[in-house]
Amino acid sequence: MLETERLTLRPWKEEDAAELYELAKDPLVGPACGWAPHTDVENSRQIIRDILAVEGTYALVSKENGRILGCVSLMREEGSIELGPDEAEIGYWIGHPYWGRELAPEVVEEFLRYGFEELGLKRIWCMYFEGNEKSRRVQEKCGFHFQYCLENVEIHALGITVREFVNLLTREEWEQRKKKGREAQCL
Repeated sequence: MLETERLTLRPWKEEDAAELYELAKDPLVGPACGWAPHTDVENSRQIIRDILAVEGTYALVSKENGRILGCVSLMREEGSIELGPDEAEIGYWIGHPYWGRELAPEVVEEFLRYGFEELGLKRIWCMYFEGNEKSRRVQEKCGFHFQYCLENVEIHALGITVREFVNLLTREEWEQRKKKGREAQCL
């Protein structure tokens, strides 16, 4: 189990289906990440079984009230980009009621720490679809920088084709950011 200041990150359970549905039925959330809004609690339960209940994917749980606020994954398998043995991709989403609270940068920063310090990764990738400005800002805030753009990416769940922006952060860049942050705190 991983933690941030405000969140506990834990594996998904089938009992989370009702809370997941309340967040994932919102058309502002799923399509921005490449998946269709959930249709009912049973649909959410099936998605937990088939997609979310895997190693490296976590529910974001509020320490304040125990509610699920979103999801984060550290994927080591190839998706839309090729990953080396010491690379991974971070994916995340936050439920619409919790937007604007700096939760996404908080959880991404913890996953960068986990990936670089505990898993020994050298490079972590993160992507966003064209138009998803919230994700772009989170990635920039966390130190990711643009590498390239994938054209005509098919989102089968939505029946559309989009541009996907591919960003990267290396362990060395992350360590430099940490060092600068510590130095700024001392001033």
